[in-house]
Amino acid sequence: MLPLADLVLPTADEEIWRYSRIDQLEPGSFTASDPRTAVSGGAGVRITSERVNSIAESDVFAQYNSEYQATTVIDVPKGAVIAEPIVIDQHTAAGAATFPRTVVRVAEGAQCTVVERFTSESGVASLTVPVVAIEAAQGSNVSYLAVNDVDTAAWQIGHQILTGERDSAINISTVTLGGHYTRVRTESRSAGQGASLRQVSLYFAAGDQMHDFRVHQDHDAPNTNSDLLFKGAVQDRARSVYTGLISIREHAKGTAANQTNRNLTLSEGAWAESVPNLDIRNNDVRCSHASTVGPIDQEQRFYLESRGLRPEVAERLVVLGFFDEVLSQLPALDLVGELRSRVATRLSIGGAR
Repeated sequence: MLPLADLVLPTADEEIWRYSRIDQLEPGSFTASDPRTAVSGGAGVRITSERVNSIAESDVFAQYNSEYQATTVIDVPKGAVIAEPIVIDQHTAAGAATFPRTVVRVAEGAQCTVVERFTSESGVASLTVPVVAIEAAQGSNVSYLAVNDVDTAAWQIGHQILTGERDSAINISTVTLGGHYTRVRTESRSAGQGASLRQVSLYFAAGDQMHDFRVHQDHDAPNTNSDLLFKGAVQDRARSVYTGLISIREHAKGTAANQTNRNLTLSEGAWAESVPNLDIRNNDVRCSHASTVGPIDQEQRFYLESRGLRPEVAERLVVLGFFDEVLSQLPALDLVGELRSRVATRLSIGGAR
C-alpha cells in the first residue's frame, strides 16, 4: 500500500489548484482506514463492494483512492425505474483518512436517484477523499445528490466523473456546509448525441472554512446540453473558489451549454473567486457563462426593512431566497427542509455550526 506520508502534494502553481489551500494539508498526520458506510433503499438494484480499477487516475488523490478504495457499486438493470432514493452514508473517524469510491451504473432506459452524505467525527481533523463515477447508458435518467457535511476541522478532496450516452439525462447536485477545506472536482462528458447534464450546487462557508469547486463540462457529441448553476455565500473569514470550463469539440454541433456562478459576500473579511471559461470549437452552438461576487442586494433588504423587519431578519430572508433557486431543484425533497434550516441557523448565529 502507498504510505500516506509519501503522498506528494500538488502545488497552487498548477492551474487546477490555483487559489487552493492544498499547501496546508499534512497527509502523514492521518491514518488510512475504511469509512463507516451504510446503504439503504435500492430494492431491485444490485449493490456490491467489488473493487473498480477502471477509473482514470487524474491526480495523486485519485491514485490513493484507487489504492485504498472502499467501494460501493450500484448497478441499475435495463428499464428499471427505482422510485425510492438509494441513500449512502459515509462517515470518517477521528484522525482517519478514508477513500470511498462510489460507482453508479445505470443501464439503458433505467432511472434512479442516489443520495450520498459525507460526515466525520465532531471537533477532530480527518481526511476524506471520495471518488464518484456515474455511467448513464442510452436513454437512462440518473439523479445524484452529494451532501458534504464533514466537521469544520476536516478536509475533503473529492472527484466526480460523469459520462452520459445517447439521450441520457444526468442531474447532479452538491450541497456543501462542512469542512475546513472541502473541494469537489467534477468532470462530465456528454459522450452520446442528445445527452443532457444538469448540475446545481449550494455552498455556505463561515469562520475559517474554504469551499473549492472545479468543473469541466465536456461536449463530445452533437446536440448535447449542459446547464450549471452554482450559488454560494461566504461570511466571517471564509473563502470560496469556483472555476468552470465548457469545452465543445469540433464535431459537437447543435450543442447548448450554460454555466452560472453567483456568490454573496456577507462579511468584510470574506472572499470569493469565480472564474468561468469557454473552449468552443464549433460555430453551430449556443453557449453562455456568467459570474457575480458581491454583497446582498440592498434594495431587497431595504424593501423588507420598510415592511417592519429587523435588519438581521431581512438579511436572512434575502439569503434564503438567494438559495431557494438551488434548493428547489434538489432531489430527495425530504432533505430540503433540513438544509434550509441549517442555512438559516448559520445566518442567525454568525457562522457557528
